[in-house]
Amino acid sequence: MKAMNKVREFLEMNAFGVCTAIGEKLGIATSRIRMWFIYISFLTMGSPLIIYMILAFWMNIKEYILNARRNPLKYL
Repeated sequence: MKAMNKVREFLEMNAFGVCTAIGEKLGIATSRIRMWFIYISFLTMGSPLIIYMILAFWMNIKEYILNARRNPLKYL
């Protein structure tokens, strides 16, 4: 049980946060979004994984762009 909690914490900390971001924007519990994502992935044979990766990529790029705009040392 303790090892399973460590695995869960590792995945939650190192996952891209797509489900969390969607949950915060829509006001839905993150666990419910993750559950539906898993169900839909099994039913559609993994095609939501492509959407998940695209959203994760977009979130990372958006973060880099915002950080670049806020960094005053970059423009000196």
